[in-house]
Amino acid sequence: MTQLVTLIGGGGFLGRYVAQALLKRGARVRIVARDPKHAFFLKPQGGLGQTQFIAGDVTKRASIDRAVQGSDVVINLVGLLAGPLRAVHVDGARNVADAARAAGAETLVQISAIGADPESKSLYGRTKAEGEAAARAAFPGAIIVRPSIVFGAEDAFVNRFARMIEVAPAVPILRAGTRFQPVFAADVAQAVAAAALDGKTFAGRTFELGGPEVIAMGDLLRRIAQMIGRAPTFLELPDSLGGMIAKAGFLPGAPITQDQWLMLQRDNIVTPGAEGFAAFGLQPTPLDSVAPTWLVRYRRSGRFGAERKAS
Repeated sequence: MTQLVTLIGGGGFLGRYVAQALLKRGARVRIVARDPKHAFFLKPQGGLGQTQFIAGDVTKRASIDRAVQGSDVVINLVGLLAGPLRAVHVDGARNVADAARAAGAETLVQISAIGADPESKSLYGRTKAEGEAAARAAFPGAIIVRPSIVFGAEDAFVNRFARMIEVAPAVPILRAGTRFQPVFAADVAQAVAAAALDGKTFAGRTFELGGPEVIAMGDLLRRIAQMIGRAPTFLELPDSLGGMIAKAGFLPGAPITQDQWLMLQRDNIVTPGAEGFAAFGLQPTPLDSVAPTWLVRYRRSGRFGAERKAS
């Protein structure tokens, strides 16, 4: 318990997994959130004195300066799919990197996303790329981690589709052919923890993290339906109709923004030749091996409706 790791956004979906991975490795973890009490559920995960909680907002530089004081490692997990993307992804990343450097931190890990591209048509993709550049400009050895779509028991991706499939007799699919490489949150957390606690080895490198399987959107929804024992009618919508729905801002069962529609125009998979899990000696977990353990709640009779394995 010698290294102090400040985890900005540690109470969020991915943050909780990263916090657990760091705590298991013996690090002291300072969890920064706009409202720290929302992260208190992590306290029992660590030993006595191993966790700290502090208020901080990446858009408010003074709060981040206070939060990172004395840190050996700083990890920035904060991100949005909609809202003030530039303020959070770009200005926020710059604030964190500047504060980490000023505090004398040895390592900075910036969580980005596959699809980060300064030429992206989507504001999300552009601001993620600009955030990476801002972090590296302020902290040249920053480690960049780009996951594909992250899944886990608390996610807002697989669970969203499972809820739609649970209640709807017909499920529309936008961009059915767009490919993803879904990656398990616990695997991403292990990679982030490994990079963070061995900053000298991984400094200045960029990692793209995807799961072991590339799957199209339409196939993914059908896979989820099979896992929860549902058989709705799937309607693969043409782009002309999908674009109209995106402009309206609502797909039956889930809101969608115009920017998210633009994100769906590109595959979300690991770039050939990019460094990934192998650099950390890790093997990613298949979706099918873990998702049924929590998707069971979307079955008609919950876990009692689970299919029996053939004997």
